[in-house]
Amino acid sequence: MLRLVLKMAKLYSRDSCLCILSLSLFYFLTCLVAIGSTNNITDEFSLLALKSSITLDPYHILSNWSISSSSCNWVGVTCDEHHGRVNALNLSNMGLEGTISPQLGNLSFLVVLDLHANNFHGELPRELLQLHRLKFLNLSYNDFVGEIPSRIGDLSKLQHLDIGHNNIVGFIPQSISNLSILEYLDWSSNLIKGTIPHVIGQLHQLRILDIRNNKLSGIIPKTISNMSSLEEIHLSNNSLSGEIPKGIGDLTELRIVNLQYNVLYGNIMSTLMLNSSSLQKLALGFNNLTGKLPRNVCEGVPKLRVLYLYRNDISGEMPTVWRNCKELEDLELSFNNFDKGPLPADIGNLTNLQSLYLSTINLEGEIPSSLFSISSLREINLDANNLNGSLPNEMCHQLPQLESFSLFLNHFGGSIPQSIGNCTSLLILNLQNNFFTGLIPMNIGNLNQLELLQLGNNSLSGPIPSKLFNISTLEYLHLELNSLSGMLPSNMGFGLPNLQELHMYANNFVGRIPNTISNASNLLIIDLSVNQFNGIIPNAFGDLSFLESLILGGNNLTLIDDSLEFNFLTSMTRCRYLTYLEVSENSLPSKLPKSIGNLTLEYFWANSCGIKGNIPLEIGNMSNLIQLSLSRNHLNGPIPSTIKGLDKLQSLDLDYNELQGSIIDEVCEIRILSELNLTNNKFSGVLPTCLGNMTSLRKLDIGSNRLTSKIPSSFWYLRDILEVNLSSNTFIGNLPPEVNNLRALVLLDLSRNQISSNIPSTISFLTTLETLSLANNKLQGTIPTSIGEMVSLSFLDLSQNLITGVIPKSLESLSYLKHVNFSYNRLQGEIPDGGPFINFTAQSFMHNEALCGSPKLQVPPCDKQTKKKSMSKKLILCLLPIIMLPILIVVCIKVWLHKRKKVENPIESDLSTNLGVPKRISYYELVQATNGFDESNLLGKGGFGSVYQGVLSSGETVAIKVINLNSEATSKSFDAECDAMRNLRHRNLVQIINSCSNADFKSLVMEFMSNGSVEKWLYSYNYCLDFLQRLNIMIDVASALEYLHHGSSIPVVHCDLKPSNVLLDEDMVAHVTDFGISKLLDEGQSKTHTKTLATLGYVAPEYGSKGIVSIKGDVYSYGIMLMEMFTRKRPTDEMFAEELTLKTWISESMPNSVVEVVDSNLVQQHGKRIDEISVHVTSILGLALRCCEDSPEARINMKDVMTSLIKIKTLFVR
Repeated sequence: MLRLVLKMAKLYSRDSCLCILSLSLFYFLTCLVAIGSTNNITDEFSLLALKSSITLDPYHILSNWSISSSSCNWVGVTCDEHHGRVNALNLSNMGLEGTISPQLGNLSFLVVLDLHANNFHGELPRELLQLHRLKFLNLSYNDFVGEIPSRIGDLSKLQHLDIGHNNIVGFIPQSISNLSILEYLDWSSNLIKGTIPHVIGQLHQLRILDIRNNKLSGIIPKTISNMSSLEEIHLSNNSLSGEIPKGIGDLTELRIVNLQYNVLYGNIMSTLMLNSSSLQKLALGFNNLTGKLPRNVCEGVPKLRVLYLYRNDISGEMPTVWRNCKELEDLELSFNNFDKGPLPADIGNLTNLQSLYLSTINLEGEIPSSLFSISSLREINLDANNLNGSLPNEMCHQLPQLESFSLFLNHFGGSIPQSIGNCTSLLILNLQNNFFTGLIPMNIGNLNQLELLQLGNNSLSGPIPSKLFNISTLEYLHLELNSLSGMLPSNMGFGLPNLQELHMYANNFVGRIPNTISNASNLLIIDLSVNQFNGIIPNAFGDLSFLESLILGGNNLTLIDDSLEFNFLTSMTRCRYLTYLEVSENSLPSKLPKSIGNLTLEYFWANSCGIKGNIPLEIGNMSNLIQLSLSRNHLNGPIPSTIKGLDKLQSLDLDYNELQGSIIDEVCEIRILSELNLTNNKFSGVLPTCLGNMTSLRKLDIGSNRLTSKIPSSFWYLRDILEVNLSSNTFIGNLPPEVNNLRALVLLDLSRNQISSNIPSTISFLTTLETLSLANNKLQGTIPTSIGEMVSLSFLDLSQNLITGVIPKSLESLSYLKHVNFSYNRLQGEIPDGGPFINFTAQSFMHNEALCGSPKLQVPPCDKQTKKKSMSKKLILCLLPIIMLPILIVVCIKVWLHKRKKVENPIESDLSTNLGVPKRISYYELVQATNGFDESNLLGKGGFGSVYQGVLSSGETVAIKVINLNSEATSKSFDAECDAMRNLRHRNLVQIINSCSNADFKSLVMEFMSNGSVEKWLYSYNYCLDFLQRLNIMIDVASALEYLHHGSSIPVVHCDLKPSNVLLDEDMVAHVTDFGISKLLDEGQSKTHTKTLATLGYVAPEYGSKGIVSIKGDVYSYGIMLMEMFTRKRPTDEMFAEELTLKTWISESMPNSVVEVVDSNLVQQHGKRIDEISVHVTSILGLALRCCEDSPEARINMKDVMTSLIKIKTLFVR
């Protein structure tokens, strides 16, 4: 350029004006170059600042970002050809890690910014709002935090905005309304809360709205119906409530509506978009929608492809006209309350249908044959209905793509059709829990892609088709609880390389177990119990290196030879993951080998096997043992002292053997032993005093031995023991008053001993006792009247003693009493004739001195006694006024003095007399006990107040709940809690010791639970609750709820059950607490309490939508807590978003992916042996889902929950 100017100057040197003009032109051009260069340098510096804020570039993507080359040539950078400025930056999916530099806001010509699918973190810099030309912004799939900038509307030219899948918090800003040309908005999978602003309706050009998987609440604004360009709306997995705006159905471009997993309510008829001709997907599952579906669902929505209405409260008749749904591919209506009725035959006209889920909707009758003509079907699930009939012979002729077919828990009968072999795409076949009969079809072996086959609990018979043992893809085989017979093939293991679980128990199989079973090398669980297998137990089991559970009980198996050692057990030492072994009820007449100490077992059952000889010393090396059962054998000799090495042992059962010697002190060193059963042996000597230190003991059975002397006094301080059987020994001494310390006792059997003296009146404190047998002793004195307070008593035997006096009338109030025996004593007087005594016979009262009563009891009538009684009554009536007058005067004086004292000291308050405790605690003593309610003594805070730890003047440690007087519900809450707890006594409820109440201060004094809340233990980083501990805790909680719901005269509703409201005592026994919001209901009623407090995530749907409180709401909360206990996931965990909740997460894992949801700590604990508990976890989580049915009427009750959990525990510890 300089040369050009000089040349021009030379040409026009004669004309000075032209020269000056040329120099001016040169200066102007130089300035333009300089300005352009400066702008490019600004872009370059901005990009280099971004590079410097990136801390990890694993693929060296940014290696050419250097001043040695033009920034327009850098990776990911695009420049405007006209200005040479950076107008696009795309670094998506490059594995970059770091923060966004604020200097990025200086890229003033930037139109496209795409950083999605990296690991950027930190907050979004405000400087990004300076990018006024920006049209496309994608920051999704990173780890950004902080709030959405409140001035996001400054980016007014944005057409595409995607910040989904980050950790953004805060609210949706009002300025969003300024994004008037926005077409795509995705803020899904963040932590955004608050409501959807009404101004969102101003985004008239928006096509895609995706805010699912957040924490939004409130209603869906009606203005959304103004968004006329909207094609997709995704608001699922939030906490949105209210009704769905009707105007959504008028959006003519709408293709997808996804509102699942909220708490929306309203009538389904007013919700359905019945005039949306473009609608393809309608997902409203997991809400609280009610009402009936139209008879013709697809009228007005001809393009509908997906319809999800599952888990609502839809009722009425199931739609019968489906032929208009010509495009429908996926139909899910499960878990609703349709009227009982058949599966509509018109569904067979859905020629494009791929997935059909209609479980738990009251279907009955037969499956219409038209269903089996839909060749596009991939999944059919009709579980848990009342369907019956048989499957058509030709069912698989037209289902070439069928991958999953499940009819679990119905009433189907007949044979399994031969054509099942034509469904060659099947991965899952579940016909469990039906009434199928006949043979398993031979050509089931043609299903060469099958992974899960469940035919258990039917009435199938005959042999297993040999081809079935050659399905190499098979992982789970369930044939249990049938009448199958025949022998296992000699080569059975070769064709099952992927088999993990084999369940064949409770059939009629015979013959030998083939050695080739070891070729199924991935086997984890084998259950061949309760069959008729014979021959030797193959040592080949020891070659299954991943084996975790082997159950062979209830067969006719034997040992390898007549040697005196258990060679089979020696071979099992090679299975390093084996934790569960049962060989009970086989013929194994041998000695336990020394090699038993090398087994890794946690559970070992060998009952009724004919085992003989001593228990080897090496048993003490089985340090992982949790349960050991060797009952009903011929073991002799003493218990080896090495037993103290079993420090994880919780149950020891050696009953019905020939063991001798004393019960050694080393047994007491097994600190967590819960059950000890030594009954029917030959033990002698004294009961060790150290038994009183076994605070974990819940069941002690040492009856029918030769034990002598007194029962040690320390024994009566096992406060949490449930069952005690010391019968048929030679114990002497008395039954001490301290028996009342056994506060949780359910069974006490001291019969057939030499116990003397009186029955202590303190025995009445055993309010949970159900069985009491003191028969065949030398007891004297009278029957305490207080026994009438033992409200749980169902069995009472005091026969064959020296008891005198009368049978107390108070026993008539024992409504559960089913059996009594007072025979062979010295009783006299009238036999009670009310309450349960109406049903008792003469055998209960025979051989006494002078009993009288009804002739049916074979005793004389009570005429004379009645006359005496009448004279006594007259005498009492005469003397009563004379005696009572001075007493009344004294009482009046005391009352007057008490009132005077109360006026003088208004801050003091007596203990509530309602609680039946005479001792007084003043406000000042509570202040002293808590060091002035010091923060260091604060245990926690709840909705109605704070809880402090305190030490009373007596030295007793207590928990003091101070009620929040600012709460509107304070007085009602306090009174309700006092009323609820006053007469509630149960081993799994936190006992209210006392209360302190006046106008300015209200508190409850409760038992102190030294181990804190279940929540603390469940989410501890220092300790992991094991499976059995979790199960025991939930059994305890179920027991408490069962008592609250069904054990008191008025059902009590807890209303806020959750892990933080369950406390653990020093022995890890669970106690339910916090009845501050409990409601007392009349039998069978529920109440509406819209202001009652409850905790989000645990609260039942009917409470959230209608405010209905009932015992069924507690069942729902219990189900959620049951899931949480075994998954270690709170229902409010941030992972639960979009369509995913704790319930659905678990439901979708059932029954074959449970390990994926189990608490990772349990998985770590069990390692590769996790499948040992997975079957039990499956049962538990299935029970939890039954507790959490959306319809209160469909939920199981706590009695059945309790029964189910005890069965699960029995199976687990078997």
